[in-house]
Amino acid sequence: MEETTAKKSKGFSFMKNVLLLMLSEIVVKVLGLVYRLVITNVEGFGDAGLGYYSAGYQIYALLLTLCSIGIPSVISKLISERLAVGNNYGAQRIFKTALKLFTGIGLFFSVALFFGADFIATNILNVPDVAYVLRVLAPAIVFVAMSAVFRGYFSGQQNMKPTSVTQVLEQFLNCVLSIVFVYALIGKEPYIMAAGGNLSTTLSIIITFLYLTTYYKKNRIIVDKNQEISPEDRKSNKELIKTILALSIPITIGSVISVISSVIDTTTVSNCIQHAFEGLVTGGKEVLEQIAMEKTGILSKVDNLTNLPIAVNLAFSTALVPAISESIAKKEKKQAAKRLSFSILASIIIIIPCAIGYICLSDQILNLIYPNAPDGGIVLKLSSIAMIFVALSQTINGGLYGLNKPLVPAVALAIGAVIKLILNIILVSNPSINIIGAPISSIVCQIIAFTICYKAINRALKMHIPKIRYIVKPLLAGIIMGVAVYFINMGLSMVISPNISTIISILAGAIIYVVLIFVLKILTKEEIMMIPFGSKLLAKLNIDMD
Repeated sequence: MEETTAKKSKGFSFMKNVLLLMLSEIVVKVLGLVYRLVITNVEGFGDAGLGYYSAGYQIYALLLTLCSIGIPSVISKLISERLAVGNNYGAQRIFKTALKLFTGIGLFFSVALFFGADFIATNILNVPDVAYVLRVLAPAIVFVAMSAVFRGYFSGQQNMKPTSVTQVLEQFLNCVLSIVFVYALIGKEPYIMAAGGNLSTTLSIIITFLYLTTYYKKNRIIVDKNQEISPEDRKSNKELIKTILALSIPITIGSVISVISSVIDTTTVSNCIQHAFEGLVTGGKEVLEQIAMEKTGILSKVDNLTNLPIAVNLAFSTALVPAISESIAKKEKKQAAKRLSFSILASIIIIIPCAIGYICLSDQILNLIYPNAPDGGIVLKLSSIAMIFVALSQTINGGLYGLNKPLVPAVALAIGAVIKLILNIILVSNPSINIIGAPISSIVCQIIAFTICYKAINRALKMHIPKIRYIVKPLLAGIIMGVAVYFINMGLSMVISPNISTIISILAGAIIYVVLIFVLKILTKEEIMMIPFGSKLLAKLNIDMD
């Protein structure tokens, strides 16, 4: 009885963390969508301003990844393993050593970006004015690196509150300040407005870092002075740094390669679009740069939309790392496989309706959100297909990190990225294909990466994945929803405004899909019970799920 209660408690704790992260990710992405929607529709900003904004941000994101993105997972894994065996001293030492290490790395990249901004903008992006955006973002890198260590520290304790709160706080501040700064710069050149918008990112990150340090002082791990020091904890700081880097480098490589996918789009679109339209338009280099930034802006708009479902799904990946690390440390391999299998099913249930919804209503959604810059319907349709495989890879990679197999995602993404680069150069340079080539290459890249990672995780855990319940039924529910949404929107748009029709169609689609999940019995009773408040949900539904 006690063992059963403990298992239920573990399942609830895992899903509680997932739910907390999921809610924060939804708020973060909605806020991100709001401020980008507002600034894109500001007079003088548009697709071109968004192009400058995102081109600079992608380079910043790449450097950010080198010193922070994989770090929470690494610190989380190392700390959760030590706490699982009661080694508080070792957990606290990991944190302090990692904080010093990544503060130094972050500071190096901040300085490098600030002084290398002109070179990157001129020689890599082929758009010199992006340098303004890069410089205002440079100071943020060191603060993000330090914040990543704090987030990993609390994640390793399976406490997702600091991560959730700081993400929401940072994005709220970013949202408000971006809008204020861009409006304050109306009348200036788009690249100046874009730099003002990105300045808010740096200020927001500094403020949330201060929150993390305050939270740490009140919630740090207490070390018993009489605790016996294990042989592992007698290692020198140099040896400990090697341990941290041995784990973080493969994860960072994988994260870098995943970000490189966006950087590949930014750099190849910027250069290949100019090459594609050279000789087809008049006005010289300035007009070509403007076209390139407009196309980059379209990709950025689409990324904003596809990143919302992906961010929701990211909650499972983030929560899986410490959960699976703990299960493996306690030799509970079946529990690890069970958590991962459920997370994959949840990812499929989340991502399928979003992808089909985007495909059915791509033009309508862009018109609703970006009335002054609605181009990009076909790009959104194609990107939605790639989005499915991105989400599934996220979840599987969380399991691989927890199993101490970080090289697999890195290799998988590297192979996919090379293929994407080649396809981008070929397709985007073709004026008849141009920007559409980017999402096509992303589909190929993500399918390859997903296939490699899925085979690896299945060999390690031998998961039970019923194809009917995990694939066929969710797809069937999504297709029925998509057909219903298409015809609902088509009928309503004849009698009410297109925007109202789009909103009603989306809400109707969500209701239809949720109903179909229970009608088709995609979730078992046990899986519903894993969800916080699952027992209450079952009682209200009064449906036999067995």
